[in-house]
Amino acid sequence: MEIREQAAAEPTELPLRPQDEVECRRCDVHCDKIVYPGACVARACPFVYSYEEFGHTYMGCLMKVFAVEIDVDLLRDAELRGGFGAVRATAPALPMCHAEVEGCYESRGDELGCVNPEFHELPVGQPSFRVFARLASY
Repeated sequence: MEIREQAAAEPTELPLRPQDEVECRRCDVHCDKIVYPGACVARACPFVYSYEEFGHTYMGCLMKVFAVEIDVDLLRDAELRGGFGAVRATAPALPMCHAEVEGCYESRGDELGCVNPEFHELPVGQPSFRVFARLASY
């Protein structure tokens, strides 16, 4: 059982689209993508929903970019005092999301840097690079 756990913790190949993952455990740093729900409200994101229950209004994300539902009054109060903060992303962030990558154990990083640098690419509405092929006739 110990061998299986170690194999699961250390994947041998990088995924096809690492920027679509919400967590990376390919080195000892352990990075997670996070989003700021306060920005969703401020930017009037079309995927924010709200409902009332138990005398409170709660909000969440229809696309499940974050899975928690947050009391809107507490969110507004926190935003007035410096910001509500971030929550862990549970799905790839959308281009309108205020998203970041946060490392949990950054002191564990080695001198070579990130083994999965594409994980740090965040959505900006279009791919971050393009591949072109030029064919020459001889």
